[in-house]
Amino acid sequence: MTPARLFSARLRTVFEDVGHWALSTWAGLKPSRRLPQQASPRLLSVGHADHAKHQELPGKKPLSEKKLKRYFVDCRRVLVCGGNGGAGASCFHSEPRKEFGGPDGGDGGNGGHVILRVDQQVKSLSSVLSRYQGFSGEDGGSKNCFGRSGAVLYVQVPVGTLVKEGGRVVADLSCVGDEYIAALGGAGGKGNRFFLANDNRAPVTCTPGQPGQQRVLHLELKTVAHAGMVGFPNAGKSSLLRAISNARPAVASYPFTTLKPHVGIVHYEGHQQIAVADIPGIIRGAHQNRGLGSAFLRHIERCRFLLFVVDLSQPEPWTQVDDLKYELEMYEEGLSERPHAIIANKIDLPEARANLSQLRDHLGREVIALSALTGENLEQLLLHLKVLHDAYVEAELGQGRQPLRW
Repeated sequence: MTPARLFSARLRTVFEDVGHWALSTWAGLKPSRRLPQQASPRLLSVGHADHAKHQELPGKKPLSEKKLKRYFVDCRRVLVCGGNGGAGASCFHSEPRKEFGGPDGGDGGNGGHVILRVDQQVKSLSSVLSRYQGFSGEDGGSKNCFGRSGAVLYVQVPVGTLVKEGGRVVADLSCVGDEYIAALGGAGGKGNRFFLANDNRAPVTCTPGQPGQQRVLHLELKTVAHAGMVGFPNAGKSSLLRAISNARPAVASYPFTTLKPHVGIVHYEGHQQIAVADIPGIIRGAHQNRGLGSAFLRHIERCRFLLFVVDLSQPEPWTQVDDLKYELEMYEEGLSERPHAIIANKIDLPEARANLSQLRDHLGREVIALSALTGENLEQLLLHLKVLHDAYVEAELGQGRQPLRW
C-alpha cells in the first residue's frame, strides 16, 4: 500500500509535468493560431447566455389572478352539449375447438352530463366559457366488454345565478352546492350480444351511440347579499363601503365611478358576518334603461334589506329618497317596501347640517347622519345594520327557512 504522503507528492509531480507541457505547446504555436487565455471561459459563458436567451419563446404573459378579478361579467350566453354515447360492438366469440361461440359484442358507454354547480369562491361569470362539450363514452368491445361512460363535466358558477332558456327561468342557483343538469349525455349503443334471442342465435346488429343533448342557455347573475346600498351617483356609497368593511371599490369625484357591484363583509362579535353590496348609481328613469339601466337593478332583488344613501349636501335631499323608491317600485312591485334604513352622508360639509332637520321633517322617520370620509357616527350605522340583520334572521327561521350565511 502506498502512503498518503507519497501519493500526494506523485500526483503533484504529474500536474506540474502537464503544466510544463501545456506552456511549451503554447509557445510553439503561431501567434495567429493562439487564443487568449482568459477569453475562453468568458466567451463560453456569453455564448451560453445568448443561447438561453434565444431558447425563450416570446409570448403573451398570462393574466394574474388580481387582474382576472377586475373583469365583472353578470350575463353570459352558453352553448352546452352533452357527451355522445359510445357505439356498440358487433363481434363473435372466437376460441379453439368452439365453432359456435356466439355473439360477444359489448355495449357502448354513456356520454357525460354537463352540470352547473354553485361555488362560493366564484364571484363573477367571467370564468364561464361560451361553449362546453361533455365527455363522450367509449365504444364497446369484444368479450362482452362495455365501453367506459364519459365523466361528468362541472361548470362552476357564482351564488345567485339564474339559468334561462328561451326567456323562461329553468333554474335558480341561489345556495352554495346547488346543481343543475344543463345538458344530458347521450345513451350508449347496444352490442350484438344485446340482440341475442331464441329465434336469432347469431345477431350481427349493433346500434350507434346517441348524441348528447344540446341547449343554448342564458346565465344571469344577481348579487346575493344581506344589505344593498342604493343611491344616486356620487352619493358616497363606495366610500361608505370602504369605511365599514375591507372592500376597496374605486372612489373618484365623477359620477358612475362604480360600474359593477362590490360586496363587503362587516364583522361582528361571535364570528357573525353581514354582507353589504354596493350597487352602481341609479338615476331617474333607470327602470326605462337610462344610465346604467336595469342591468344592475336586478342585483337589488336578492338583497334582504336596503340602505338608501342620500347626499345631504344637495338641495332638497328628501327628493332623492322618493325618486329611488319610485325607480325600485317601477322595476319590481314591492321592492321599495322591503326593510330599509335612510343614511344621510357627507354630514361633515357645512351645507349638509342645515338640510338634516328638513330631511327628518319631510320623511318623518329616523335618519342616520354620518360622514364616510371622516368616520363620524359610523357606530350608529353598524348597530342599526345589526338590528336589521337580526330581524331578517328571525323572520327566516319563523318561516322554516335557513337564513343566508356568507
